[in-house]
Amino acid sequence: MTTTLVTGANKSLGLETARRLIAAGHTVHAGMRDLANAGPAQDLGAIPVQLDVTDSDSVDKAVASLPDLDVLVNNAAVVGPSWGLDDLDVDAMRIAFETNVFGIVRLTQAALPLLRRSTNPVIVNVASGLGFPRAMLDPDDDSFSGLMVPYASSKAAVIALTVQYAKNLPGMRINASDPGYTATDLNAHQGHQTVTEGTDATVALALLGPDGPTGEFHNRHGRLAY
Repeated sequence: MTTTLVTGANKSLGLETARRLIAAGHTVHAGMRDLANAGPAQDLGAIPVQLDVTDSDSVDKAVASLPDLDVLVNNAAVVGPSWGLDDLDVDAMRIAFETNVFGIVRLTQAALPLLRRSTNPVIVNVASGLGFPRAMLDPDDDSFSGLMVPYASSKAAVIALTVQYAKNLPGMRINASDPGYTATDLNAHQGHQTVTEGTDATVALALLGPDGPTGEFHNRHGRLAY
């Protein structure tokens, strides 16, 4: 049985990722900041875990509660309080990076001892086309009109972080996914994709075998060239 931890799994993309991986036969531990919101994940058959990726004690306790770990899906993310430049300051950047980047590092580092014991360790970091320069500069791409400075910058860091983790841990499959413009709370449900479409890349990467790719960035249609 494959044991999987999904962060931000109480709703939206995280909840749908949990649902699909349970359907694929995984035992899913659904990480969430507030267990009062655990109902939807429990209804799917997931095991709720109190997990705030910005809190080291919470991360350590969550990881200690796992019997083992094969797949880590770093899905939790925030937009932050600033979208453009008029209200941009260092604190706004710090809030976005604390969850979206430092949270990934905090949890991944804590989870590495368990992942190293797995016969098929996999990490999926949910990034965004908003952090991919080629997409941000393409007028035909959904990401072109996104002016969310802290969020976009943090997701660019997630992509770079993924590549570096993959290079440093060649025995693991470590990739980043782009959900695309999906209807979620982060965009007031304005996205044109469903959460199922938005989790296609994440789920496919979570299901990789030992011979799968690593250090790559995928959307629902496949690999995106850097």
